[in-house]
Amino acid sequence: MAIKKALRIKKKIDFDNIFSARKSTANKKFVVYQLPSQTPHFRVAISVSKKLGNAVTRNRVKRLVRHALMPLSANLSQTDFVIVCRKGVETLTFAEVQKNLMHVLKVAKIYHKTEA
Repeated sequence: MAIKKALRIKKKIDFDNIFSARKSTANKKFVVYQLPSQTPHFRVAISVSKKLGNAVTRNRVKRLVRHALMPLSANLSQTDFVIVCRKGVETLTFAEVQKNLMHVLKVAKIYHKTEA
């Protein structure tokens, strides 16, 4: 299952608005830039620099981040955010990516664990 089109950020103006808001949170592996959204759901973009490796490596990292994000999606606040992957993410396992991603989203107050 992929992240639906309505939940993705693709337009340059959306990226510019998020980056110009200058609200970011980081840990060792990810930086999250965020902007409160008017949509009833979150929207996300994943950015992986060419410094991390070739196209195969970058696409693998994006796929890992997308899959790590899916189980968290029910608990994400209505925010537009860009996840920037830092050097070292390409060597992590799926569990490590999920743990680091959850940590940075909690610190950014985007991920809110609901008690069931």
